[in-house]
Amino acid sequence: MEFSQLEAFLEAVEKGSFRRAASALFVSQPSLSARVRGLEDELGAQLFQRSTRGVRLSDMGRTFLPFAQRVMDTLRESQEVLRAARSASGGVLTMATANVIGTYTLPALLEKFKRRNPDMNVHVRVGRSREVLRMVVDEEVQVGLSRTLHHPGVETLHLYDEEIVLVTNPDHPFAQRDDVNIAEVAREPLIVYDPGSSLFSLIEQLCREAGIVPRVEMRLDSLDTAKHMAEEGLGICFLPLSGVARELEQGSLVRIPLLPKRRVLLPICVLVHEASLWDPPVLALLSLFEEVYGRGEHVLRSDSGRAPQ
Repeated sequence: MEFSQLEAFLEAVEKGSFRRAASALFVSQPSLSARVRGLEDELGAQLFQRSTRGVRLSDMGRTFLPFAQRVMDTLRESQEVLRAARSASGGVLTMATANVIGTYTLPALLEKFKRRNPDMNVHVRVGRSREVLRMVVDEEVQVGLSRTLHHPGVETLHLYDEEIVLVTNPDHPFAQRDDVNIAEVAREPLIVYDPGSSLFSLIEQLCREAGIVPRVEMRLDSLDTAKHMAEEGLGICFLPLSGVARELEQGSLVRIPLLPKRRVLLPICVLVHEASLWDPPVLALLSLFEEVYGRGEHVLRSDSGRAPQ
């Protein structure tokens, strides 16, 4: 399997035509078609349905597509690393982040990181926490940001605790009260963000401990959608504080204190493969985390208290 074959395949997917893909790659259409045929022969599968109007992926092509994209991403990142190494300046930091962290926490951190390291290139991937851990384990990335997870060969470094808060529309009766008993939550329509996430598991645990069964009416895979539903008064919602800080400040959502009084916290961590732990880009990022979250040496120590060796 050759780089040019994967390149031809992905370009044809994007353009929907061998002719347009060949033009984009500055090769002849017969040459591009030959590359795709060679890839199909090697895989033993037809990747495209061909017609006079262009090409579209076959079922086998759709199955192969994410793997081809992953291989090309890895190849391009390796080229970037080698270019940086040859230049003897800057470097490349590859990282993965869970969705909420990547949307609401990471941008400001990366802005500070780039200001301090202007020659450093940062490549970011986004996924669920388990996907972030897998990417670190497989060394597809050097650093991951996710809920706290553990795996042999990966250092789990505590970063901060994300507070989970109950929010609702300002016109909801709860918004007029100083606090609400957790048992009352069971009588309200509940909007749930990402039912497969650790956030949902945390909410389920909270409800079990209180002996209630929540009345879940909406299960959404977008935090922004969940916020908008709550803003429109369609239900109450448990969400990360970082994700609703702007809406709380603007008054489009109201935070509801719960009884019995307790903070619901989701530990957030940095995942670093032991092979990458002392790479200069990784150390630069960990140093920034240590400074921003200001807890002495906590970022450079694992949850077990053992300093990475």
